[in-house]
Amino acid sequence: MAQQLAIEGGPGTVPDGMVKSWPPITEEDKQAVLAVMDSDHLHGTGAPQAIAFQEEWAKYVGAKYCLVTNSGTSALHMALASAGIKPGDEVIVPAYTYWATAAAVLHHNAIPVFVDIELETFCLDPDRIEEKIGEHTRALLPVHIHGMPADMDRINEIASRHQLLVIEDACQAHGAEYKGRKTGVLAHAAGFSLNRSKNLTACEGGLYTTDNEEFYQYAARMREFGEVILPGRPREYNAYTLGWMYRTIEFANAFGRSQLRRLDQHNAQRREMAEHLNRELARIPGVSPVACPPDRNPCYWTYVVEFRPEQLGLEVPVNEFRRSAESALRAEGVPISQWQHVPVPAQDVFQTMEGYGRGCPWTCRFGRKIEYRGEDYPNTLRFLERHSCLGGVYPPNTMELMALYVQAFEKVMARASDLPAA
Repeated sequence: MAQQLAIEGGPGTVPDGMVKSWPPITEEDKQAVLAVMDSDHLHGTGAPQAIAFQEEWAKYVGAKYCLVTNSGTSALHMALASAGIKPGDEVIVPAYTYWATAAAVLHHNAIPVFVDIELETFCLDPDRIEEKIGEHTRALLPVHIHGMPADMDRINEIASRHQLLVIEDACQAHGAEYKGRKTGVLAHAAGFSLNRSKNLTACEGGLYTTDNEEFYQYAARMREFGEVILPGRPREYNAYTLGWMYRTIEFANAFGRSQLRRLDQHNAQRREMAEHLNRELARIPGVSPVACPPDRNPCYWTYVVEFRPEQLGLEVPVNEFRRSAESALRAEGVPISQWQHVPVPAQDVFQTMEGYGRGCPWTCRFGRKIEYRGEDYPNTLRFLERHSCLGGVYPPNTMELMALYVQAFEKVMARASDLPAA
């Protein structure tokens, strides 16, 4: 007999307070941050924690150069600018991502051009890139979305044929691997986020990586108001180029370094949890786990679930079924919701196209006409109507919680035909 759902007044599956927040904070983390107070170094690109963090992250991913910044968006902006993107240039971006990917393009007065995603990985679809390449295209900006690496070999091959740059948005992909290589060294440059939610966090911040010394030097100036500031040398107060204030602070650097020591351990725990959910959810009609290509090793920044009412013989709109199932699962104590609701090109900023005012950057070159229509990205729309993000699939949560998640899905899907409209 099917159990009474919590949304109907029955008992919930996951006890209140059982789902713990990210990140796990240890005594070592606390001592690392407190030590900054006694160090007499609280900020600055030449401060000891900043220098050490850069060196450690470069070694971890296998990059020649790294710069620590104050956000993932600034890291992406630095990557684009240092690679030579100019105002009015076009940069190809996936239609499904957090909009900061496209914002980094706009921050340099360049123009995002959107391409649909693959259904399997949710990453930029290489088969759809070339139809969007035009005379003003200068770069490809693939995103390792939800910690799943994009198909970088095919993307790099297309870029090489068309003499384009490639910038990785690795903001959600710390420690993820593509064909045995870590994200951050798979293109000309890359940006990572250190936001509180990320697999590697400094509470807020970012990391820029590249193997190109010229790019590195440009990004270093750009991070510091366009100045060249060298440790142990008097500051000139001379801007060599237009720059921004993209510095971070030593408290964040110290916390990030301490967290980095446990990144592999945390990622291994995320993978164990995700692989358990993959096995268990695959046997429950009405819901499906995400497939992973054999050449990828995702880090599962977010665990994604697909809803399939057709497996239950239900002839209802998928969007409605997903919303009803989300409501029922949340009542059971499962944190689940949508992360994005519309394709990025359908967001208001791309519909109004105001940008910096008077239509820039879109009108910065005479005769250009760019139109953004959300309906032009069918795979992105399909993804958005069918998929949700499951929270808590990370330490300090345990396999006990994952087992309760599975029970909650079983309970809700067994009563799928009775779910109230959300």
